[in-house]
Amino acid sequence: MQTGFYASAAGMVTQFNRLDTIANNLANVNTVGYKEDNLIVGDFMRVYQEKRDELENKNNTKEAAAFINRTMTRAPQIVDGYTDQSNGTMQNTANPLDFALTKEGLFFAVKTPQGVRLTRDGSFTRNDEGTLVTKQGYEVLGDDYDKTGGKISFATEDSVITVDKNGQISTNVPNSASFTPNKKLFIAQPEDLSTLKKEGDNLYTFKDMKDITLVHESGAVKQGFVEKSNVNAVKMMTQMIETNRLVGMYQKAMSTQMDDMNRDAIEKLAKKA
Repeated sequence: MQTGFYASAAGMVTQFNRLDTIANNLANVNTVGYKEDNLIVGDFMRVYQEKRDELENKNNTKEAAAFINRTMTRAPQIVDGYTDQSNGTMQNTANPLDFALTKEGLFFAVKTPQGVRLTRDGSFTRNDEGTLVTKQGYEVLGDDYDKTGGKISFATEDSVITVDKNGQISTNVPNSASFTPNKKLFIAQPEDLSTLKKEGDNLYTFKDMKDITLVHESGAVKQGFVEKSNVNAVKMMTQMIETNRLVGMYQKAMSTQMDDMNRDAIEKLAKKA
């Protein structure tokens, strides 16, 4: 079978993977704190430039030329993926339990049944026990997590809640204009953003707590706001159209390989016979 058929089939699979990622981005265009995912498609030139000095065969030899010829017939494939951690736009909600982080690379820490997770979704609420939780019911952690477990709780009479730019929470003293300090939000900064993995529910997993830095003076917390998704819907729609066209082109190439070229070969053989 022609090598072009394999390359076309693999190219189509690659574009299907791109379509899945684009569709997921579009589905989350209105998800608070969502970050856009992207894929990197590998090609021969990129691989060769990165690895040519590590090849077993020396350059400018017959063996090296044979290796290059074999490698050039390899099919395109997804070689890497990454999440765009750039900020989304800030939306004013006027809800005192909504929070946004105005700097890249910072996250809220929450406690789930599977352990501590990170999120950029700061649309919090109070549960029946007065604990600050996410929309999924996960506890939002305070900066004293390593000492007391970090749960942030409010009394029934705490009718006014304020949070400063560093995440320090204060609540009103009943029947007065004074405020008393509560806990402080756990603002986390991962050592390496590329190690974060999406888990669902707008959460990220990480390798170890020692890889997370607690930022005491972040200056990034904005009360009464949420960070919208950083997905550009117009760009995603353009990429979807482009990817669909590429799928059609690969399909046509496969059809040419399997039908036209084989038919032509059969006809020539029949004439010789």
